[in-house]
Amino acid sequence: MTKTQKSHLPSKQEILDFIKESPGRVGKREISRAFRIKGANRIPFNRLLKEMKEEGLIASRRGEKRGERQRVTAESGLPAVAVIEIIGPDADGELTGHPTVWHDEKPPPVIYMAPEHRGRPALGAGERVLARLKRIDKTSYEARTIRVIAGRPRKVLGLFSKLAREGRIESTDRRHKSEFAVLGKDSSGAKTGELVIGEVLPGRHRGLPTARVTVRLGRTDAPGAISLVCIHSHDIPTDFPDEATAQAEAARAVSLGKREDLRSLPLVTIDGADARDFDDAVWAEPDPDPDNRDGWHLMVAIADVAHYVRPGDILDRCAESRGNSVYFPDRVVPMLPEALSNGLCSLHPDEDRPCLAVHLWLDQDGGLRRHRFVRGLMRSAARLTYSQVQNAKDGRGDAATTPLLDTVIQPLYGAFATLSKARDKRGVLDLDLPERRVTLDELGNLTGIETRDRLDSHRLIEEFMITANVAAAETLLRRKRPCMYRVHEPPDPFKVDALRDFLKSLGYSLPRGQVLRPRNFSNVLHKASASDHGPLISEIVLRTQSKAIYSPENLGHFGLALDRYTHFTSPIRRYSDLLVHRSLINALKLGEHGLSAHSIERFGDIAEHISDTERRAEAAERDAFDRYAVAFLSERIGAEFSGRINGVTRFGLFVTLDETGADGLALVRSLGTEFFDHDESRHCLCGRATGKTFTLGDPVTVRLTEANPVTGGMQFEILEGGREGKPAPATTGKKRRVMKRRGAGASGRRKRRGKK
Repeated sequence: MTKTQKSHLPSKQEILDFIKESPGRVGKREISRAFRIKGANRIPFNRLLKEMKEEGLIASRRGEKRGERQRVTAESGLPAVAVIEIIGPDADGELTGHPTVWHDEKPPPVIYMAPEHRGRPALGAGERVLARLKRIDKTSYEARTIRVIAGRPRKVLGLFSKLAREGRIESTDRRHKSEFAVLGKDSSGAKTGELVIGEVLPGRHRGLPTARVTVRLGRTDAPGAISLVCIHSHDIPTDFPDEATAQAEAARAVSLGKREDLRSLPLVTIDGADARDFDDAVWAEPDPDPDNRDGWHLMVAIADVAHYVRPGDILDRCAESRGNSVYFPDRVVPMLPEALSNGLCSLHPDEDRPCLAVHLWLDQDGGLRRHRFVRGLMRSAARLTYSQVQNAKDGRGDAATTPLLDTVIQPLYGAFATLSKARDKRGVLDLDLPERRVTLDELGNLTGIETRDRLDSHRLIEEFMITANVAAAETLLRRKRPCMYRVHEPPDPFKVDALRDFLKSLGYSLPRGQVLRPRNFSNVLHKASASDHGPLISEIVLRTQSKAIYSPENLGHFGLALDRYTHFTSPIRRYSDLLVHRSLINALKLGEHGLSAHSIERFGDIAEHISDTERRAEAAERDAFDRYAVAFLSERIGAEFSGRINGVTRFGLFVTLDETGADGLALVRSLGTEFFDHDESRHCLCGRATGKTFTLGDPVTVRLTEANPVTGGMQFEILEGGREGKPAPATTGKKRRVMKRRGAGASGRRKRRGKK
């Protein structure tokens, strides 16, 4: 049937195809004739065209001659007004979004959200807004919110305060700028200073949204309150169904049976002093094989969680739903009930534990010659900490480590030295960034923030685990069995081009015309490590990299320079590892409770889900650290600190303090009355009058002006820092007025080349 024979309302795609295929100009009249729009169809047809204009699919154009009627063209860009879904902040801290409707095969343009007006809540990921758009360049737009489309939040977590006849909830979410009114009995007896969860109600009271208190969590200044805020803010599930708890508590220790007896091997666990579960143990010896001179035989034994958590049972469903454990300074939200995670699946010393272990044979250069997986029964010889092991290696042994030095600890370091050779040969991306931890007293009260030591004992365990993970991936790949790979793809070429241009401005180079390897980035980092540019370049290289995720497809691991990689070593706290254990059990016929056909069918969906839960956990853990840092600094308002710029946006500078690693924002207005333009390619703010620049990685001195323990936000004032430069060319008065109307620090027309 031809278009002229049709009598029904056409689809949007049919209209677009007709416009694109028509040799001449097309107007509404031509479209209605082509699709025989008559009678009752005219109103919905006009509504359809209007909707297409609002979605940016078509645009109206006036003819060249006066009075000529409007013509319709297919539009490749976005309309002046569109519905935008918020993605979240990019690497520079700018809030970004994407159009909710996009029919082009090319990627949608990047949309940068302008800062919200005062009094309007900040936007968060997942929210939808109707926004006015202005094109920046071919691949990006700036959007200003007209109104929020998404519905009101269903609940609010915050600090309750009691007034004369009503109450208020100050949200812990920085996006909620206004308080919530709580009327009469809706307070549920909450008292001033308590942390509460409220159900948001329809209507307003004295201009404020209203809420009803549903859960009282205790005082905000009580130990553990910060973790509770983060748990509830990020929807971390904490309670197990009674059936799951009962099944975990009913579990019993296993006997040897058909398992390989590994209890004679002095396997030891090495973890942090604050570790709460122990799922991996290690052992090494020089390889006795005369054909493998200077080689090593080592073993990595992992708790056999698959024995206790069976495919499809209540424990399995809970573990899959949670995806992973979440770690806070004062507690763990475990993937499995504590009867398993801290009990039968934890490799406690001098207790028989079922395990899935791998024998690994290395050559003198650290290459993996062969490996063999077994399902065994082990008995940990000792629970050691990283500092204990390192002290013993350095000649400061204690009662626990001195007897193990020659037979256990020295061989472990010998195997580690060999593995390090292979690591260096591969040329991994070595971003050895400092890690900080919150310190608490025995009652859970905050005592400080310190930098974690980075010892060879940490690297030793990392290399052992990496080698075991590689062996698991190789086994499943060779046997063509399902594997939940841990993949890290190479960085986006557009980001690499931007990085290359930036490095060139500082006198460093990345090779062109060849496939980049992790070694190329590491070489730049090594050259810059002793210079003033070292912190800046490390930060930019980190932001250039892709995010590691889980996938049933083997896409390799760029950062580790490995062709195949998976996670095998932590099934207590990662569901991905449990799936790999089950697949190995099937592939190697190691007994019962292997991977189910149902799980295999859903591998792609599971990979996406556990990648999401991992991001959720990371966000909650980062949020907790930030809130503890604010609490630690809240009594030091007005104090001065040294730090570095870790983010540059149009509206200000994000600064990380040297002492604590805490982050805060210095708004552009705190830089004075001068106008600053955001130069994205150079990652800096540049003053128009003086040419002074504030660049990512620059050292600064700041004054703490605000620290809100409820929202976890800090603001700084820049006292010293930045680099002197030359004034920019004179700007017309009209452009300056535009800039002033936009607000200090916002740029007029920004170029965003290569931004994706």
